[in-house]
Amino acid sequence: MTPEDIEWRFAFHAATNEEKRDAHTSVRQAHRRLADDLNSRLPEGREKSLAITKLEESMFWSNAAIARNKE
Repeated sequence: MTPEDIEWRFAFHAATNEEKRDAHTSVRQAHRRLADDLNSRLPEGREKSLAITKLEESMFWSNAAIARNKE
């Protein structure tokens, strides 16, 4: 891994246009809807907590994909 790769991974990647801002919002909203659905359907416990945590991770990585895209 190069120093440039490390720099890119840990740099702030602001939404550079309205399309990217809308994409971030869409991703957050989709994940939120699923989180609400899972929260109402799943019994409390470790498994539910992990499912919600993994959904958060999915949201973060999805938004990173949008933010880090150089287009």
